Amino acid sequence: MVLGGLNLIGQITQRRGVRQFVKFGIVGASGFVVNLIIFTLLQRIVPHHAETLQYFIIYSFAFLAGGLSNYFLNRVWTFRSSGHAGKEGAQFLAVSVLALVAGLIISYLLGPSLGHGHKLWFVATLGGMVINFFVNKYWTFKDVR
Repeated sequence: MVLGGLNLIGQITQRRGVRQFVKFGIVGASGFVVNLIIFTLLQRIVPHHAETLQYFIIYSFAFLAGGLSNYFLNRVWTFRSSGHAGKEGAQFLAVSVLALVAGLIISYLLGPSLGHGHKLWFVATLGGMVINFFVNKYWTFKDVR
């Protein structure tokens, strides 16, 4: 029974899409850390950081900084793309903005109950992950085989 389960796990992990999703998650985790560090630093230096507008600004800046690092790592490692860097970069940025808007909507809806701190940042940041993966896989890096 155990060998059958291991064989199934082996078959699943050999699927290219599964490997890409795992790599995307690792890259996403690194971008998550970049995002968290920048968000935390900005909270320390921006006056009134818990006010809605200031929160949205620092959330957006930190989110896009994490997205920029994710683009480069996903391009060279996850999807191993050799496509046009400018075109893919513009598409990746568009997807990041879409995910950012989703995070801001989540922040707007949950801010009153979670406050404008790390709890809300965490929930809002996770909100865009699935959108980010599938739109980037099937649009930004669609030509990667």
